[in-house]
Amino acid sequence: MLNTKICLSTPHMGGNEQKYIQEAFDTNWVAPLGPNVTGFEQDIEKYIGQNSFAGALSSGTAAIHLGLVLLGVKAGDEVLCQSMTFSASANPILYQGAFPVFIDSEIDTWNMCPIALEKAIVDRMAKSKKPKAIITVHLYGMPYKVDEIHAVAEKYQIPVLEDSSEALGSSYKGRKCGTFGTIASLSFNGNKVITTSCGGVIVTKTKELRDKAVFFATQSRDIAPYYQHSEIGYNYRMSNICAGIGRGQMEVLDNHVELRRNRNAWYNDFFKSIPGVTVFKEPNADYFSNHWLTAIIIDSKIVGKTNEDLRLALEAVNIESRPLWKPMHLQPLFANYPYYGTNVAESLYKDGLCLPSGSNLVEEDDERIAEALHLFFDD
Repeated sequence: MLNTKICLSTPHMGGNEQKYIQEAFDTNWVAPLGPNVTGFEQDIEKYIGQNSFAGALSSGTAAIHLGLVLLGVKAGDEVLCQSMTFSASANPILYQGAFPVFIDSEIDTWNMCPIALEKAIVDRMAKSKKPKAIITVHLYGMPYKVDEIHAVAEKYQIPVLEDSSEALGSSYKGRKCGTFGTIASLSFNGNKVITTSCGGVIVTKTKELRDKAVFFATQSRDIAPYYQHSEIGYNYRMSNICAGIGRGQMEVLDNHVELRRNRNAWYNDFFKSIPGVTVFKEPNADYFSNHWLTAIIIDSKIVGKTNEDLRLALEAVNIESRPLWKPMHLQPLFANYPYYGTNVAESLYKDGLCLPSGSNLVEEDDERIAEALHLFFDD
């Protein structure tokens, strides 16, 4: 009989989620909004600090979309976007009828390259017009080069929309991710460090921006005794039941981050004696990653095998792994949009692989993963 599948990253409940869900049922708060939504937003604000304001939404994608709306991005505008990311970072640009301009990665954090970013800004201003916003990502939980990116953004007075969908619990120089941009997004999809089944949060620096986001997310209903709408609205608010899951998950967030970081340390220890394999980790002590997913780079010239060879070998023994995000500028949907950089993102995608990283992996899983990796690299 085939072993149970070891997944890349699965939900990991802490125990009190059911309590908050039951309270919602007992009080009949099963419709959208309710005490759990308010409580979850307060939990997020307290956790990330920096006098942030949180609005619970249906997804991280919704948070990015509303972030662009709040920043005034309209049809015909250009938005600079990290190329190496999940498509949810870039799709909302198209929702607004705007044009994405993709930026390459740098090798230290795999995130947006500040040098390529500035080159893109200068060139876009010369060719067309000043970009309206910058979307940068903390890839796999690794903080981007905050100081360098924001120095460029401030130099040209372009707001940063910080995609922290993978980075809850990560920090840069002791400050939590999700607090650096003018607006930030968080995701609580089922594969994240903690989950609300589905859902996201928009984070703003002012209550006014947060309240405007919530206004848009509840169909832009004007204050009136009847249904009146003066602006385009969206059905983007989180349900009270999903928020109840989130409240229980917030109680175990730090523990889950520690477990994911321990998983990354386990892979670092495993691969230290295997030439040609590099584990993705923090470049220095300024960076603290939640290591949502642990990824490796395989130098096929040294190893004699590729990342795809390893993926297939793991798949054969029912262990899930996954290639790194395929850069947006290589995607059919975005192939005709501008791209600035060299081939860093392409090279990472070509040689990289994400390994099982869940906080609920057990010793038996470790043994199976280690055995499969030994068979592959020792062959």
